[in-house]
Amino acid sequence: MDTREERIKRRAYEIWEREGRPTGREQEHWDQAVQEIEAEGSENERGPVVPDPTVADGSKSSTD
Repeated sequence: MDTREERIKRRAYEIWEREGRPTGREQEHWDQAVQEIEAEGSENERGPVVPDPTVADGSKSSTD
């Protein structure tokens, strides 16, 4: 499994390439990668979206 730092390095490199490989922006790319990886982690921690059972799905009429 990838460590957090390896994922950040990979993402920072992807950002650097996507922006045309500019020089002198290493810290900016690293910081952006950290933010993106952390955002992904918090999204994964929430778990799958489960439908609200109190909301009718339209398959039954309200008079059932």
